[in-house]
Amino acid sequence: MSLISVLKTKCNKNLFTTPSHGGKYVLMHKFRQWYRNDISEVDAYNPQEALRMAEAHAASIYGVRSTHFLTNGSSSGIIAAVLACCNRNDKILIWDNAHKCHKNAAFLAGANVIEYTLPFNEEWGIYEGLTAKRTEELIIKHTPKTIIVTSPSYEGIVSEVEKISVVCKKHQVIFIADEAHGALYPFSDKLPQSSVNYADFTVQSLHKTAGGINPTALLHNNTDFDTAKALSMINTTSPSYPMHATIEANIKFLNSNKGRCTIDKLCSDIESIKSYLTNIQFYGDDITKILIKKDGYSGFELSNLLYDRFGIEDERTNEKSTMLLTGIGTDYKKLMILKKLKKI
Repeated sequence: MSLISVLKTKCNKNLFTTPSHGGKYVLMHKFRQWYRNDISEVDAYNPQEALRMAEAHAASIYGVRSTHFLTNGSSSGIIAAVLACCNRNDKILIWDNAHKCHKNAAFLAGANVIEYTLPFNEEWGIYEGLTAKRTEELIIKHTPKTIIVTSPSYEGIVSEVEKISVVCKKHQVIFIADEAHGALYPFSDKLPQSSVNYADFTVQSLHKTAGGINPTALLHNNTDFDTAKALSMINTTSPSYPMHATIEANIKFLNSNKGRCTIDKLCSDIESIKSYLTNIQFYGDDITKILIKKDGYSGFELSNLLYDRFGIEDERTNEKSTMLLTGIGTDYKKLMILKKLKKI
């Protein structure tokens, strides 16, 4: 039985258990259904087994050894991966501009951080990806146990993940891929290559681009390291089963014909918009991250113009460019708003 089915099951027991609202005492009536499905680890439901089966099914979809559903964002996945594979004083390579959870993970594990830099694209105000050649240079110089690679970046720049995987295996270095912004990659040939089947650990945020609610995410494991034990050290012992159920539904949709067609259509629609906006410059490896700039405007000026004149709020801006994030939920009607940029 799936976790979704468990939550739909009518309980015929009187539960003198947590949560105390019992699915009936509702403080916010707009979330009444959520309260009804907010169950705990009770015999009447046995959600633990349903969750275990849902995660096992997800692992088979992604082609990995194990997958864990995360309800504390990709940050918890990165921390768990590092805790699982690193011991005190192990050396770990981390991009100097990476998300703060990378260093936090190293700190919690007692590992020694060695920072590496990436090439900076002055024209667009963003960092480029990590190459396999640079990875090998870093490994030979520092002899780390682990490296964390952010791919894609916030702006949709990807690293050479398949080649990096080969280099890491050659030197017996554990490869953790922060693919938080690439949760759609395994489900479309129109998008960059996913790290899921190359990295030892891959973390993905469903809420960023894949239609999930905040802060749902996934941790994929291709090793013998015990990520379940690592997660137990940082996770609550009272998980939200409604949130876990949304993850199960999210993956089911992404892996369906409808889901894959939705992603491909999104990519095609963006291509159409880009072809129309001949007055705008575009850049990046991931078409769903619409990184733009306009001659005569700084990135911040363009961001303000989009917001004040066209009612468009961007995801991220720097001195040279601004990025509009899209994903599941970005339909054709919403994309058509971008045609207004022809007037700039």
